[in-house]
Amino acid sequence: MGAEHIDTRLLEELTERSQDLSGDARRITGNALTGFAAEEAASKDDITALQTAASLENLAVSVYRNAAALPFVKNGTKTVAEFIEATAQQHQAHAKAFNDAATKAGGRAQTDPDAAYEAVITRSLPTVRTPADVIRLALYLEDVAARNHTRNVTRVSDTRLRRLFASVAPVEAQHRATLLAVQSLLASGHESLIEIPTDAPRLPAAVGSAAIPDVFQPIANARPISEGALK
Repeated sequence: MGAEHIDTRLLEELTERSQDLSGDARRITGNALTGFAAEEAASKDDITALQTAASLENLAVSVYRNAAALPFVKNGTKTVAEFIEATAQQHQAHAKAFNDAATKAGGRAQTDPDAAYEAVITRSLPTVRTPADVIRLALYLEDVAARNHTRNVTRVSDTRLRRLFASVAPVEAQHRATLLAVQSLLASGHESLIEIPTDAPRLPAAVGSAAIPDVFQPIANARPISEGALK
């Protein structure tokens, strides 16, 4: 395929203005929750899975918000800064969707971050000194979230909750794919190509395979459903 046929529309969609991306996230998760009510028989495991999912989203919001405030992010590549801000808003919308579902099912909202992963992030923060370090840390979180939410599609008992997890997991996978593409461009010295619209003919061929390394979303090492649940 010639370079002139490279389609960058997906990347453009993922890195639009934050209000557009946040609206998309709310719409996706809102549609998944349509018709879900407290009288629907959600199990205790369903509620704990929702609370753990919310705790992972809460942690992602915190990390992205802190990353957005770093001088080398604020004063660095505009596209990366906008993506970080937009992605934080999406994670916030996801956390709200999981918590809304938990409360409708008779549980409580989880407003704290996942304690196990928060400890890992806290240990990693002193090593964050460059945009590449921020990307690496964000990739770690997005991978955890994508694995967890994909695995929960088959771990929850309610059909509507399965639809909720199935709607959020691909968004996290999209975040990961975008971050992997950015990571590849940084590593290959093509930071100037991290922009929207990008100069598609100049993109290294390796970006395509770097962004989507897996045919199917891995679910190994998904978090225990009770890890972030309220006691």
